[in-house]
Amino acid sequence: MRFFAVFVFFLCRCDTLAATGEDERIQTFVIPHSHMDVGWVYTVQDSMHAYAANVYSSVTEELSKAKERRFIAVEQEFFRLWWDTEATDSHKTQVGKLVEEGRLEFIIGGQVMHDEAVTDLDDQISQMTEGHGFLYQTFGVRPQYSWQVDPFGASATTPVLFALAGFNAHLISRIDYDLKDTMQKDKKLQFVWRGSPSLKEKQQIFTHTMDQFSYCTPSHLPFSNSSGFYWNGVALFPNPPKDGVYPNMSLPVSKETLHAYAKTMVANIKQRAAWFRTSHVLWPWGCDKQFYNSSVQFNNMDPLMHYINQNSKEFGLTVQYATLSEYFQAIYQSNLVWESRGSEDFLPYSSEAYQAWTGFYASRNVLKGLARQASSQLHATETLFTRYRISFSDGPVAKDWALDKLRALRWAVSEVQHHDGITGTESPKVVDMYLQHLTEAMMGAKELQAALILLPHNLHIPSILGNRYHPKSVHEALEQHVIVYNPLAWNISTIINITVTFPSAAVFDDDGHPVPAQIQMSAQSNVTYDLFMVVELGGLQHRKYLLKFSEKRCFVWAKCGWTYEAKGILFDRRNVRDVLKTKRLLPVLNECYKLLFDQDTNLLHSITHLQEKRKVRISQDFWEYHANGHVKSGPISDNYIFSTNSSAVRAYKAVEMEILPGKILTEIRQHFYREECDKDYAYSITTRVPECFGSRPRCHRLEQTYSLGPLVLNTEVVLRSSSSLKNNKTLYTDDNGYQMMKRTHRKFTKNTLARNYFPMVRAAYIEDDLSRLVLISNRAHGVSSQADGQLEVMLHRRLWNDQPWTLNYNLTLNDSSVVRPTLWMMLASINATSKLYQREAIELQHRPVIMPIDQPQRPWQEKEPRGSSPVRSVVLPPNLHLLSLSIPGWNYSSNHGVHLSHIHSGKGLHPEPDYDRVLLRIMHLFEEDQDTELSMPVTVNLKEALRGIGEVKVLEERSLTGTWDISSLQRWKWKTADYLETNKNRSRSCGEDPFTVTISPKEIRTFFLHFAPGNF
Repeated sequence: MRFFAVFVFFLCRCDTLAATGEDERIQTFVIPHSHMDVGWVYTVQDSMHAYAANVYSSVTEELSKAKERRFIAVEQEFFRLWWDTEATDSHKTQVGKLVEEGRLEFIIGGQVMHDEAVTDLDDQISQMTEGHGFLYQTFGVRPQYSWQVDPFGASATTPVLFALAGFNAHLISRIDYDLKDTMQKDKKLQFVWRGSPSLKEKQQIFTHTMDQFSYCTPSHLPFSNSSGFYWNGVALFPNPPKDGVYPNMSLPVSKETLHAYAKTMVANIKQRAAWFRTSHVLWPWGCDKQFYNSSVQFNNMDPLMHYINQNSKEFGLTVQYATLSEYFQAIYQSNLVWESRGSEDFLPYSSEAYQAWTGFYASRNVLKGLARQASSQLHATETLFTRYRISFSDGPVAKDWALDKLRALRWAVSEVQHHDGITGTESPKVVDMYLQHLTEAMMGAKELQAALILLPHNLHIPSILGNRYHPKSVHEALEQHVIVYNPLAWNISTIINITVTFPSAAVFDDDGHPVPAQIQMSAQSNVTYDLFMVVELGGLQHRKYLLKFSEKRCFVWAKCGWTYEAKGILFDRRNVRDVLKTKRLLPVLNECYKLLFDQDTNLLHSITHLQEKRKVRISQDFWEYHANGHVKSGPISDNYIFSTNSSAVRAYKAVEMEILPGKILTEIRQHFYREECDKDYAYSITTRVPECFGSRPRCHRLEQTYSLGPLVLNTEVVLRSSSSLKNNKTLYTDDNGYQMMKRTHRKFTKNTLARNYFPMVRAAYIEDDLSRLVLISNRAHGVSSQADGQLEVMLHRRLWNDQPWTLNYNLTLNDSSVVRPTLWMMLASINATSKLYQREAIELQHRPVIMPIDQPQRPWQEKEPRGSSPVRSVVLPPNLHLLSLSIPGWNYSSNHGVHLSHIHSGKGLHPEPDYDRVLLRIMHLFEEDQDTELSMPVTVNLKEALRGIGEVKVLEERSLTGTWDISSLQRWKWKTADYLETNKNRSRSCGEDPFTVTISPKEIRTFFLHFAPGNF
């Protein structure tokens, strides 16, 4: 969290407080809350000890003392930690009663208040599902309102997901300061948002934008230097004070201060009321780390509110404690007609003219990369465990142990989605916390993956390792076995890379057939080798491969199997100042492209798409923005903000190039040197140009891996691709991997460059009438088009500044790490790339899982050939994606009434995990009218589609997070000027077959499945 307080406050004149008509009185909804960051400055453990546990203990106790008191709880991680480790039985009983009475309300309900700019669709859904499952199992409640008050900009994907989860209203806060000013003046802070251009009104949601005071109560009191309406003061770290006296506690409400407090509160309420259309005012009472001493808070606010209500005629308003649902119900019952908003988002976000919050799109590249790796590993492990449980419910892998491993990774992946987590805006010790939690959970998931594949499933099926009985001759070459698993529900033919320590290798599949491969010296090391091999796998299938190594290079093709040993051709280092007009161009070709490299600069010169016979001039290199580190010298860049007083400068003076031609791929290595005579390069691009292989050509995918760091301090580095495309500085970027947003370059009076940066989570592209240049990413970056034909990606940042606020909280970005992000690049016509980039983004995110199951050793003779994998494939149509296949473990009846009765009777207090319920999500990848074929609705019989896993016996459609039966979900319908009746009838079934569903463009459909018992 980073809050720039807005002190646009005034005291009303006496005549402003004069009575208004009874019917015109403002109804004020005072919503007590505490903004509790899961990270940011302090670790979760530090925050639990210093204040977070006390929030829930004291709030529970204080709400129980007075019926009119309320409180909203937002992020589930702290609540669940308190519930599991701190809450007494008395607390739990009180909480259950308060929740049932609606006085303690859970808002959002996810593990965290997730960021909206750099988070991926998969992870937003996952963290929300994790929190909702706990809440529904424990209390039988299903959150129906959001409270996204602190994410740095608002995505158009988030309201769609909340609508799919059954929410009735959405709340945001951080949008451009100048836009908010206009919306306030025009009373347009509330609207109906249709976040998806394909789903339109089907998933529209009422959206409330916080006014300029945002989620905090005004901290300025005209009669005191203390901190406004925060009578419990400021939280102390690392230990709460033993005497209960905190710093900066506000003056208590007394006879002397009561009227002054009332005037201040009433003036602020009326100021806010002027910005909204109804007489209902949402007055958030709280801010960061509040209500750890709730008795002090309520004991001061109670008499203040009582005094205002006693004098409501004089003040012209009433006040009441409220939950968010009570406020939104009042708005809904006003029955007004609201303006609708299309799929435009509120990104990027600027809080002031020179405070464009676009820097965090690239902050802490390592953390962003690890978070996405963990997400990918979670998806793969979930699908493996689900298949195992369905097929081998009595197998040797302990289900409790397995679910614990999965839940640890779910927790870590959810936690880092926090708006001060994956954003890279936290302190160094919090970064270390996230990295530790992710790394430990990923190690546990790898253990589980190995167990699920390697252990014998039952007595009749031997393990993969169990069929070896004695070593062969000691003179044999060393061997290693590798399992490769495809976590996608598509058949794939792709190249994988395994790092080995031998210069020669041959690869064989589990039928003993040679596999096309290529080996060469690694790009990043002089003591290891990259072994590239072509794998072909069915959906959700794994195969075993045998690697045979030799310490000597192989010169005879027959002895090497189908492995090609690639050797490099080194080109002289070239100074970029010595560019000659006459170009010496070197071609690198595959069946899709001809790449030309300029031998006078060692830079890319152009790419020709061979099938379309279209040539595009394109060069790629690195540029640096130099940041100001001194506040007195002008605007600064930091974790959050990107600010520059000048254009980027070239980050190198010389380039060296090496090309390794191959049979599987050709690799081009470009090294960029700051100075011509430097020994070590500063940056590098490794481009892999694949040959066509397998059942489907994949030559259109150019893989690039970059190496950057350690950077010079106060440097922000971009990869700049400059092309001949006429895009007019317009680009397209994805919203959380769900949909593409058109980003038209805008001119501002100040800070135009920084305010035209946008987040890229999975994809970005530029285009003209003939061609499109697409970049697919394996982690989030900032991206911009600063000139015609240009696409630049901010890859890494290292910053320090002397701003006191930054130094006090240790929030400098002195990131000295070396980062190696990957982008896939495609160049083709708009029509051709439209069919590809969504699927390419998913294939990059969910690459095959590679599991070495032993170390290189002398070969063991096998009793009998294992043969092909007995696992049947699961294959969906090309425009449908298996978003989730998991066993959540939450135990509750699908019938809401039955589940509530279990909770009230005490049956649901300590339920055993449910290992039989499977959660399935399927997403349509395409927008309406995006492609003539792939944008069509798809009808699929799920019983048939999943037959490779088992026999589906029961199918029930649910809301996005699984807590609603879709047939009973009745969301509020908000009136709009162009009101369209929402079609209630989902395309559930075709004819009378209950297992057949039709999925329309951009739909995400969620189901609970039960399979017939396995043990095959």
